[in-house]
Amino acid sequence: MKQRETFTSRKDRKEESARCDVMASERGYRWTVCAVIVLLIALCAAHMTDRPALSHPHRKTSVLKMDEAALSVVNEIESEMTLYVLSDHCYQCLPQQLGKLPARPVSGTPTAVEFVVSTQHALTLLLNSTPANLEPCNVHFHFGERGNYSLWVKNLNEPSQVSCTMITDSEPINSYLPILFAFLAFALLAVLSAIWNTVKRLDVVTNLLIRLGSTVETERLINSELGTPNRLVNASTESIIPATTGRRLRSLDSFRGLALVVMVFVNYGGGRYWFFRHESWNGLTVADLVFPWFVFIMGTSICLSLSGSIRRGVKRTHLLWRIVWRSLQLFLIGVIIINPNYCQGPLSWDSLRIPGVLQRLGFTYLVVAVLDLAVAKDGLTNLSSETCWYSVHDVCLYWPAWLCVIVLETIWLCLTFLLPVPDCPTGYLGPGGIGDFGLYQNCTGGAAGYIDRWLLGDNHIYQTPSSRVVYQSMMPFDPEGVLGSINSILMAFLGLQAGKILLHYRDQHKQIITRFLIWGFILGIISAVLTKCSRNEGFIPVNKNLWSFSYVTTLSCFAFVTLGFFYYTVDVKKWWSGAPFFYPGMNSILVYVGHEVFEEYFPFRWKMANNQSHAEHLAQNLLATSIWVFIAYLLYRKKIFWKI
Repeated sequence: MKQRETFTSRKDRKEESARCDVMASERGYRWTVCAVIVLLIALCAAHMTDRPALSHPHRKTSVLKMDEAALSVVNEIESEMTLYVLSDHCYQCLPQQLGKLPARPVSGTPTAVEFVVSTQHALTLLLNSTPANLEPCNVHFHFGERGNYSLWVKNLNEPSQVSCTMITDSEPINSYLPILFAFLAFALLAVLSAIWNTVKRLDVVTNLLIRLGSTVETERLINSELGTPNRLVNASTESIIPATTGRRLRSLDSFRGLALVVMVFVNYGGGRYWFFRHESWNGLTVADLVFPWFVFIMGTSICLSLSGSIRRGVKRTHLLWRIVWRSLQLFLIGVIIINPNYCQGPLSWDSLRIPGVLQRLGFTYLVVAVLDLAVAKDGLTNLSSETCWYSVHDVCLYWPAWLCVIVLETIWLCLTFLLPVPDCPTGYLGPGGIGDFGLYQNCTGGAAGYIDRWLLGDNHIYQTPSSRVVYQSMMPFDPEGVLGSINSILMAFLGLQAGKILLHYRDQHKQIITRFLIWGFILGIISAVLTKCSRNEGFIPVNKNLWSFSYVTTLSCFAFVTLGFFYYTVDVKKWWSGAPFFYPGMNSILVYVGHEVFEEYFPFRWKMANNQSHAEHLAQNLLATSIWVFIAYLLYRKKIFWKI
């Protein structure tokens, strides 16, 4: 009788596993349909929003590209004028000359000159007269994409006073409507998905789905001994290992998948919107969030993985070898994918770029994993809640590792603010170029840039940093350079701390979430002090290129709060399965390497009818990202996971 009950219990578990896989299958196909619908909506938006603006009937305008507007400056003054432009996004920059305005002939018609101006950020236009006998005038204005504008320059009652008036000749297009349509479509489909998930929990609907999905594949799943990928069984006890100690956290994979999906989207172009590109220097955009989150999650995974391996009796020397080998693999794969040269002939070793995303991940993984391996306990220390330091025992038990990280951060601070850099001020954190009023043109990145150029050489680091767009800096600078790797270690170590919280307070959901929020609050306060709650005026501004200390504390703050949200909704309350982000999160290395290698191939990229349309770029990038999500889903269904 007992054997029969055991057999029935196993059969129920297999049927439940098959039922979960059938439901997962439906979720995967549903999200594929979502991607197609969003693509169609974005394409429709392309025709509605990216039509060229109607030109003024009496003026000729050049063909405008994305993020451009036409400006006609009309001079009614009998004096030559010079037009300068300054972007609000360019901190402490010198105004750049845009062109000259011929003087109006005596008793003649006003002169007009056409210019093309940027629409990404607000601009200040400054007009100076050549004889310098007129008061300069300036106009602060935010131009709209593909709009036509006229700036009229006139004399007032007094000859020395000048009036500048901006007139809109034709309205700009609204290039943000495709994003709005895509967001509304995803939101609607998420609501429909939530409603469907509620309905299918009904026994009648569930049984119907099982009968409809009763294919050969379902029978194979029912009759096999395979469980779901996140359900691990201890062979000696036949009991389920707690989620926080032995089983993959679905929330962690979902958070990793979210970071990866956004990373793929922005790497593919993000619809060519400026806020989906990396910030030019100080500050944050959407693109600046994802890589640090990936590093943070890697630290959390290191903690959970090493802890489980040590408690299973795996030798530390064997784990050390695996850590070194995996780090080497990440570094080599990274060097290969950022130096493709598929069609340019043999690879030139003289221009081989050495730093990169995977190289940074490999080095960070090596240091943090070795630190954790050195201090990890063979078993969790069971302390009484009455112990005076119980509330911080997840930190105090690993104080040697914390001490090492503090030493590393001290080294970063000393090198950044004390290292002498030739022809540059000590402690310089600026972009060079036209920033800082053009005084330090070749000082891009200060000590960080100098160390990379000294160790690796100018030709082996990134040649076109994001600072070139706004600050016109000409020096090569690598955002994944040597000095910034110290702060990426800090970021991963804070993720490791999140893993310690999950281990030491397992199944105490309130304690885990409370500690996540406390860490987020502390790191947020540190960021506020370092930055003075400003983009450029702080002691250490938030800067992705430098991986500044405030950048790490700010993004770690966001990461703790976001991981807490995922943990609560996915693993605790189970309101959300983590789909579709869960699938790429389970195959992160494959998706990252694949999207880099196949970026220029169909169906991820194709020739567009209008390559100056935000909507068409958005549709292409959304579809390409959705394809990778679907590929990750198919690999999950086939139980194919690329691990290194």
